[in-house]
Amino acid sequence: MRTLIIEDERGLAEAIADGLAAEGFVADVAHDGADGLWRALHESYDVIVLDIMLPALSGYEVLKRLRRARVWTPVLMLTAKDGEYDEADALDLGADDYLSKPFSYVVLVARLRALLRRGAPARPAVLRAGDLTVDPACRRCRRGGQDIELTTREFALLEYLVRHTDEVLTKTDILTHVWDENFDGDTNIVEVYVGYLRRKIDEPFGRHTIETVRGAGYRLRDGAG
Repeated sequence: MRTLIIEDERGLAEAIADGLAAEGFVADVAHDGADGLWRALHESYDVIVLDIMLPALSGYEVLKRLRRARVWTPVLMLTAKDGEYDEADALDLGADDYLSKPFSYVVLVARLRALLRRGAPARPAVLRAGDLTVDPACRRCRRGGQDIELTTREFALLEYLVRHTDEVLTKTDILTHVWDENFDGDTNIVEVYVGYLRRKIDEPFGRHTIETVRGAGYRLRDGAG
């Protein structure tokens, strides 16, 4: 899933980005409130990690402007402060969760996954498409009761497809959310990874779950035979 990290401590921001990448997230980083606000308003993100103490614009102001612009992307706020009033202010302004520094990366990832589920009430903890199940928290994929081993990138691609079951997703959509905005390699990498997934989740089971929509992109069909 695509995440925006707005954090002025560069070392911490990069560490968070690297940690999330290892869990299958795609992370963009902004180091001040103004840049972060611009990205959040003009780019598509699944969740935002937002520090409170930022140059240019505070995290509070960034959040206030996002909600005023009716951008409802789930936001988890970070702060070095540890007080109930700071937490209350963040939640009152429209934050969805709050985490004080220092924090555990395990907890951060769990909180972000919880926000993704909470952001779409119809989205279950375990994602399903027919007899295919994807559990993002455990990074487990099963079909017909059989475990399927996937690489981190394969899992991220499958999770994105399943979260958008029956929707046609372009290569650009997939590159943006599964790779990142700065990817400058061959876009055929999407075809390559779709092929990898088909050989793992479809061919052994006699299924045709991932459909190529000619001239448009790819669609994961729910209950495909």
